[in-house]
Amino acid sequence: MAAPTTEALVDLLGMVAYGELSAFERMAADARLAPDLHRRAALSEMAAVEIANYGRLAARLTEIGADPDVAMTPYVGVVQAYHDSTEPKDWLEALTKAHVGDGVADDFFHEMAKLIEEPDRQLVLDVIHDKRYEEFAVTEIRAAIEADPKTRARLSMWARRLVGEVYSQATRVAGQRAALTTLIVTSGGDQAAVQALFRRITNAHSARMTALGLNN
Repeated sequence: MAAPTTEALVDLLGMVAYGELSAFERMAADARLAPDLHRRAALSEMAAVEIANYGRLAARLTEIGADPDVAMTPYVGVVQAYHDSTEPKDWLEALTKAHVGDGVADDFFHEMAKLIEEPDRQLVLDVIHDKRYEEFAVTEIRAAIEADPKTRARLSMWARRLVGEVYSQATRVAGQRAALTTLIVTSGGDQAAVQALFRRITNAHSARMTALGLNN
């Protein structure tokens, strides 16, 4: 596997860094939708983890000679467009958005991490593999479905909408960031390998929906 270009590495770290910064902002805001103080505190604590992850990525970008602000800027409009079109109306929609929408993005980052070298590979894996939020969201959503089975259909439709928006914005990024697209294609070796990458992401999403008790 060829080493990624510096441009591709900066693009990837910038994308992940802005994802972490955006997740912090969103979780902190969504905590206000929590039905009680215990849940509000739990989500706020998870937001603190996201901003710490952002700090690690920003520090690494600086270390390799990149300006974190410049590296993140190309993704601001894309991420904002996604959030503008998927504003949650309540606590359960907020949890589903973070778990399902962010989960697809994390699956993509996991695949991209395989294409870069250490120490950046482990850094990306570290910041996307915090299971506390995943377990929290699954417990909350499954309990809500058990209490009111009608919730399943509503959240399933919401999750499908989220994933559609994620893929739409991902396509937009791919069209704008040539270095990242080249990294995927050249590291994958051929079109079949690239298709296999996206099948793995799709399969991981299906498993996540099943764990939530939602319908694909």
